[in-house]
Amino acid sequence: MSDKIKNDEDLVEVDGRSFLGKRFKKMDVNTKSKLTEGIKGFILGLFRWIVLIGISYVILGPVLGIISRSFFSDADHYNTMVYMIPQNPTLDRYKIAYDTLNYSSTMLKTVLYSVSLMVIQVLMCSMVGYGFARFDFPLKKLMFVFVVIMIVIPTHTIMLPMYMTFANFDVFGIVKLITGSSVNLLSTPYPMYILTLFACGLRSGLYIYIFNQFFRGLPKEIEEAAFVDGAGVWYTYFRIMLRNATPAAITVAIFSLVWQYNDTFYAKLFNISDTIVLSKRIAGLQNTIGNIYKVYDPKILELYLDAGIVLIMLPIVIIYVVLQKQFIEGVERSGIVG
Repeated sequence: MSDKIKNDEDLVEVDGRSFLGKRFKKMDVNTKSKLTEGIKGFILGLFRWIVLIGISYVILGPVLGIISRSFFSDADHYNTMVYMIPQNPTLDRYKIAYDTLNYSSTMLKTVLYSVSLMVIQVLMCSMVGYGFARFDFPLKKLMFVFVVIMIVIPTHTIMLPMYMTFANFDVFGIVKLITGSSVNLLSTPYPMYILTLFACGLRSGLYIYIFNQFFRGLPKEIEEAAFVDGAGVWYTYFRIMLRNATPAAITVAIFSLVWQYNDTFYAKLFNISDTIVLSKRIAGLQNTIGNIYKVYDPKILELYLDAGIVLIMLPIVIIYVVLQKQFIEGVERSGIVG
């Protein structure tokens, strides 16, 4: 066997066959490196998909189960071989749940109630957030601490003072001075409107924080240009700043609408009528159907409850699908990602 370098290109001749010496080694190293990176990428991608599928199953599994069971007939329920796909699907659950909930009327009132509170939330919380982001005033930091406390402290800790406040509602004794007694606002939606009007409603602290973060990210040159042109503070806020804060406003609007729509805590605390709050009426759906239609099997009653839950979820799902792009954009730009 005779080995010899034939030229300067590191051509190695072995038994009459030619190989690239150092170049062949470099190519071999590069190939191994690419192969290793490919394997790592495949493993990471596989792990990512496993995590996503696992999280999706945990979140969507119960929802899919509820939707599936809402179509079960009695025979499907008692058949142990039926798991997710009903063999004899029926819409009777939806018909009875629809009638029992008085769905059309109650849904209309619930939407009007939730949307009106949502509009007030967006206006008032955006004003407060804009004030914290752009103006300096005494005790500003301390007041912003109170905003953070609104986010951190559970509402259950102040439920008794809130209940007593609206059970004997009076403003600095003025109402009692005029009428001779305080006003009981329980069993009405007025407590929620009063709280929301003063930016103390459901999750208002979070909404203020979102607007504050968003306005701080907008350049001050926009306002300075408006002030140079003679615009006042309110004109600048409503016609310029609030328009530029559309992503944050959409985010807050969706959050507010969904949470207000699903709220049962304040509805029960202030004893708001279930003809206004649909989420409160669903709690008694099983008992109502059991009494009216003489259904005594609790497992069958759960099927009617599943149908009612689907009817309640449907408007929220539609709203999120329509505004998904704006919602994600607003969350990213507001600085609350993660």
